[in-house]
Amino acid sequence: MVEKTAKSTKTVEKVKQPGRIGRWWRETIGELNKVSWPTPHDAWRLTKIVLMVMVVMSLVLGLLDFVFSSVIRLVLG
Repeated sequence: MVEKTAKSTKTVEKVKQPGRIGRWWRETIGELNKVSWPTPHDAWRLTKIVLMVMVVMSLVLGLLDFVFSSVIRLVLG
């Protein structure tokens, strides 16, 4: 019979670190301070660009859907 040693039967326990949440919060705030935030003017300009791209892409996809639906209708009769 093989005897198990105490070393092989121990499970690895997670070591709790005191102040873990506080350290995480300080590091998060530190990283947010490094971010280059856009000015309100830049944010509005970028928002308008996104909205214009959405409108153009929805028109293109709508047109393609209409064309392909018409072609399918013609093929299937």
